Amino acid sequence: MHIAVFSQYHTSPDCPATSRHYTLLTEIARHHRVTLLTTPAWRSQQLTHDFAWVPPGVELREATIPYENKMGPARRALAFAQYAAWAWRAGRRIARPDVVWGISTPLTAAWAAARVARSWRVPWVFEVQDLWPSFPVAMGAVPTALARQQLFALEKRLYESAAHIVPLSPDMSHYVAQLGIAPSKITTLLNGTDLNLAARATPLAVAELRRTQALAGQRVVLYAGTFGRANDMPTVVAAAEALVAADPAVTFLFLGHGYYEPLVAAAAARWPRRIRLVGGQPRHAVFSWFALAEVAVVSFLDMPVLDTNSPAKLYDALAVGTPVLVTNKGWTKTLVEQHRCGWYTPAGDAAALAAQLQAVLADPAGLRAAGERGRELAQTEFDRVAIAGQMQAILERAARG
Repeated sequence: MHIAVFSQYHTSPDCPATSRHYTLLTEIARHHRVTLLTTPAWRSQQLTHDFAWVPPGVELREATIPYENKMGPARRALAFAQYAAWAWRAGRRIARPDVVWGISTPLTAAWAAARVARSWRVPWVFEVQDLWPSFPVAMGAVPTALARQQLFALEKRLYESAAHIVPLSPDMSHYVAQLGIAPSKITTLLNGTDLNLAARATPLAVAELRRTQALAGQRVVLYAGTFGRANDMPTVVAAAEALVAADPAVTFLFLGHGYYEPLVAAAAARWPRRIRLVGGQPRHAVFSWFALAEVAVVSFLDMPVLDTNSPAKLYDALAVGTPVLVTNKGWTKTLVEQHRCGWYTPAGDAAALAAQLQAVLADPAGLRAAGERGRELAQTEFDRVAIAGQMQAILERAARG
């Protein structure tokens, strides 16, 4: 079977980003022909070169279309349109696929996948990584009512035309079903994590990292991920400052980069070594940083659309036995409370976040127990190799009609 995959942002485990599709493509390419239509936007951000840019057996079609997180809405929209136009043309020049796999975000990548599938008269599967256009609309990136109306209409048409829809969280699946899409056409496949990479966070590796970072005797709180507008970073930074002021045995690490990097850097300057801006780390190395921490913070603004998301850092932390503190009111709150592998504090409340962190750090036995429950959950529910098998089965069923 030939699978054509439309994804505007391809990453490898050498990049400071989640590599969900690298794992999925690795597994699926063992059994089927795979053509990936993407861009090299992340190629220059590889921090190491331990992995091939694409998995073995994946045929690469790549368009040089610049994209960076710091781009404004207009420049981003241009990049989305450029990829969609190129992907539509390129998708009609490859060998005829048996099924097309369109990965959103952005929504325009899914549009290109749907158009190519229609051109070849084959089915397509729609993977929903984030709710678009709900997310950019909520963030104020779609300024006109007409544009919003057109984007929501496009979203509905894409859901209707897809043979199957694969959202990355149960709340996203609920959203799609509420639009009138048959539940039988929707399968939730969580973002998941790479357990083989998590296994690299051995006690020896973590001890060496603690030594090189001069963290002996310190209890570590970690925020790892994008310092984006949606991540409620001012609240996290304020909580970090309150926490280290109250407890000299706590160090707060910020691992990543993004819009609020200057804010994090300023806090680190005020609290030398107690608040640290580490910067991005390659995917295969990030698990040792999670394992170094007593607890990891997974924060977002208080917006309903963000309650639906499926953050990679949640899965990565739990995979190495580090419990999490979440600020979403949605399914992640339910998850950590149901499985007792983390805690919840409301978004935007720095005092509550600092107080909750103080409370959990004061209970080392409770932290260890929560971490072990999280590790067990990751082993049974979050393995991306298993998720790849489920995705392959969905694509095969779609191709059979």
